[in-house]
Amino acid sequence: MFNHYSVLAEEVLVGMAIRKDGTYVDCTVGGGGHAERIASQLNENGLLIAFDQDMEALKAAEKRLEPFKNRTLFIHANFREIEEQLASRQIRHVDGFLFDLGVSSPQFDRGDRGFSYQHNAKLDMRMNQHQELNAREVINEWPYNQLVKIFFSYGEEKFSKQIARKIEDARKVNPIETTFDLVDIIKEAIPAPARRKGGHPAKRIFQALRIAVNDELSAFNDALHQAARVVDIHGRIAVITFHSLEDRLCKQAFKKWSTAKPVPRNLPVIPEDHQAPFKLVNKKPVVPSEKEVDENRRSRSAKLRISEKIQEWNEEFSYKEGWKKS
Repeated sequence: MFNHYSVLAEEVLVGMAIRKDGTYVDCTVGGGGHAERIASQLNENGLLIAFDQDMEALKAAEKRLEPFKNRTLFIHANFREIEEQLASRQIRHVDGFLFDLGVSSPQFDRGDRGFSYQHNAKLDMRMNQHQELNAREVINEWPYNQLVKIFFSYGEEKFSKQIARKIEDARKVNPIETTFDLVDIIKEAIPAPARRKGGHPAKRIFQALRIAVNDELSAFNDALHQAARVVDIHGRIAVITFHSLEDRLCKQAFKKWSTAKPVPRNLPVIPEDHQAPFKLVNKKPVVPSEKEVDENRRSRSAKLRISEKIQEWNEEFSYKEGWKKS
């Protein structure tokens, strides 16, 4: 059963300022919680477009949104294909985009997907189970330097070198096949005092692996800029992030989009191509209430940022932090 708690659900609805006859894109439909709320606000002229690269999630969302099937379109694709997929369906006007970047609870809780250090399973971690690259390949075939890079950059793991070296030594003897194989290696590489604080010792490595396998940061940056180009003027882009790397990328992109390019001090009018194409709807991120965190501990790190388009898009405002697939 693909049940999923929709984080900041009411705040998303309010922040996106849903129009009853509008067109909205849920870029990560997951179990369909946010999508259901958006679809319920639309009339017969409205349209919700639901993307997900995980077919299990998409099927669950279709079932959940059955009452709104006349105003919902489901697309099985990575959200970095937004522009291409919408253009192929002649969809030229969009009033809002939603990105919920959290991994769905069922993906963590189902051991066979290999996302969780709490369940023993084959190393996998693919969101799209049709793609070739998986966690087993990364752990067993990527060189030491690349492992250090992703562990440090994507997991902010201070023992990245020690863990990568232990992996390198272990795989010379036997391939590393399961999540628990990897957890044991991580525990062995981290000094005992460090293992006793800061949560599960494998947490940061598993996050880094998931990001690398699914090319998450690069895909998100691509998709965010596609949404900026596609969304109509006065349309909004809402993003829910769950860790600092995603949030920093979103924050810096939104900041650049909403900051006018510098002009000479005495210029009486700011040229149109210097004006910022977006404005921030909330200058500080919206975070879950204490009540929501009590109901769902996984929501405690969530942050919601929203930006509204006010001018035609100008590529000079693009934000590229250089997240490259290793």
